[in-house]
Amino acid sequence: MNLTVRQVAALVSGEVVGDGDAEIVDARPLTEAQPGHITFVDDDRHLDAWHHSPASAAVVQPHVPVNGRPLIRVHDPLMAFVSIVQHLRGGSVPHTSTIHPTAQIHPAAIVGPNAEIGAFVVIGEGSTIGEGATLHTGVSIGRNCRIGRDATLFPHVVLYDNTVLGDRVTVHANSVLGGDGFGYRLQNGRHVKVPQLGHVEIGDDVEIGACTTIDRGTFGPTRVGSGTKIDNLVQIAHNCQIGKHNLLVAQVGIAGSTTTGEYVVMAGQVGIADHVHVGDRAVLGARAGVHRDVPADSRMFGIPATPDKEQMRMLVSLERLPELRKEVKKIKQVLGLEAKE
Repeated sequence: MNLTVRQVAALVSGEVVGDGDAEIVDARPLTEAQPGHITFVDDDRHLDAWHHSPASAAVVQPHVPVNGRPLIRVHDPLMAFVSIVQHLRGGSVPHTSTIHPTAQIHPAAIVGPNAEIGAFVVIGEGSTIGEGATLHTGVSIGRNCRIGRDATLFPHVVLYDNTVLGDRVTVHANSVLGGDGFGYRLQNGRHVKVPQLGHVEIGDDVEIGACTTIDRGTFGPTRVGSGTKIDNLVQIAHNCQIGKHNLLVAQVGIAGSTTTGEYVVMAGQVGIADHVHVGDRAVLGARAGVHRDVPADSRMFGIPATPDKEQMRMLVSLERLPELRKEVKKIKQVLGLEAKE
């Protein structure tokens, strides 16, 4: 699909600066753009790359100067570029209201209008699939589950009994929601399982990455608040209460009965001990090991996790250890107290 710069600008309500009749055949990022392509610049750090790029045009912020090629000025170049790419490449696959003949749907289950049920999907007794939901190949839904409007479950997602998903929830491939919590008691020299009798509740507009697991509560629900985004390979244990609009990056592990406030960020491989509370807007750096409560608005990293300024002082001290060791050795020599090594 070929468009002019002016036509592309109309798609994103942008201001054209320069030749609006220049032809655009594709949209590519700065590192890949060629003549005939439109690219985008969302940060002044990338302006030099734009000046040296062979791209024919760019989507930029309002203050970016002209350099001889047409510009489309918008307030959010990244999201405008997303819209342009989707349009030039044909957009998303249209939604169809179908139930594949290989799907197994219990007679007591309810499938809402305009839902799409893929091949080999299994839906258990008493479960409800919301209007416009999409269940891709091999999804397995237990008994008495509720899936909200316009939810999307990608291939081989598993929902155990009584799992609840809000509206517009996305769950990526091979994730498991509502499995047993990891609870055991030592009795007579054996690890005896504590029954896990609760369930999982996921709020509206939550996205859950591939191969993520969220365990059901022991008696009540494990909850994930509305608007929270969870990356791939994340583990959320039983009884956790994850707040609204959290960001949990890949390989985060959260032990049982942990709670978080709103707008919490956990970078990759953060580990949280059980019964910890993480306050609103806290940021935990990559691989932070958290074993006690985290105050609201704090920034912590390291093992064990400490405030970022304290952790930086510790790192600087570690870098100086060889020098400090030499200085201590010299002092001991002067005092005649050098230890034998």
